[in-house]
Amino acid sequence: MLKEYVSITKPGIIMGNLISVLAGYFLAAKSESVTLSLLAYTMVGVALVIASGCVVNNIFDRDIDRKMSRTQNRTLVQGGVNVDHAFLFAIVMLLIGTGLLYKMANPLSAVVVLLGYVFYVFFYTMWYKRTSVYGTLVGSVSGAIPPLVGYLAVTNYISLEAVLLFGLFCLWQMPHSYAIAMFRMQDYEQAGIPVLPVVKGIYKARQHMIAYVVAFSAVAFGLYAFGHTGYEYLVVAAISCYGWSKVTFRRMDESNYIQWSKSVFKTSLLVVTAFSTVLGVELLPLNTMF
Repeated sequence: MLKEYVSITKPGIIMGNLISVLAGYFLAAKSESVTLSLLAYTMVGVALVIASGCVVNNIFDRDIDRKMSRTQNRTLVQGGVNVDHAFLFAIVMLLIGTGLLYKMANPLSAVVVLLGYVFYVFFYTMWYKRTSVYGTLVGSVSGAIPPLVGYLAVTNYISLEAVLLFGLFCLWQMPHSYAIAMFRMQDYEQAGIPVLPVVKGIYKARQHMIAYVVAFSAVAFGLYAFGHTGYEYLVVAAISCYGWSKVTFRRMDESNYIQWSKSVFKTSLLVVTAFSTVLGVELLPLNTMF
């Protein structure tokens, strides 16, 4: 039974978002004093809120999940977990997660994580995902909240650097998500989800993905110009943005769009990991408070 409850929290999504939390935390730590305990509480708090959102998403999307080969065996679709119990599980995790951030970090980080929760559960899951081609854009807002919370847990204020960090991860979400939608178009078509590749076609989606990768690169360099990043960050950003752009600008047509989109997706994972890693590496010479 424990395995079933863990599965509905979508551990893979949680881990991916925690990498971005680290990026925000490490960036803020360049100009503010930090502790390992604060990092631990922030990670656990954000993880619990994300897990809660994923459980609610699983509950609400049961009808869609039944139509998609990738999701039709999910626990809630198969009845492995009682829906009411799952909802209570989600509420408890939401309360504990926001409570941890409020008490152990600061109220601002708790408020922002709740805003992200609202965007993900209500605006994305319950509304735009099912009705609009702009659902991915709405979802990108909630997807960019974890690194912002990691930053705010340290600083307790919103700066230009925080805005750039938020924009960076919003832009990263778009080609990342469109790539998934492209190589899983059949599933999305079967479920009636109006993602861009399904509604506008793969060529239009590719144009959008190129534009977002270029915009991401611009904001990445803007974070160096206006933030507290160092030369190590600049080198990694240049290599990462070049690599992602090179993959995205490759020729794509009906014969290779699945392979192309998978390459864009895999590269996006390398990019976000590289950014988070270099921000942490840049902290190594500093005297961190324990």
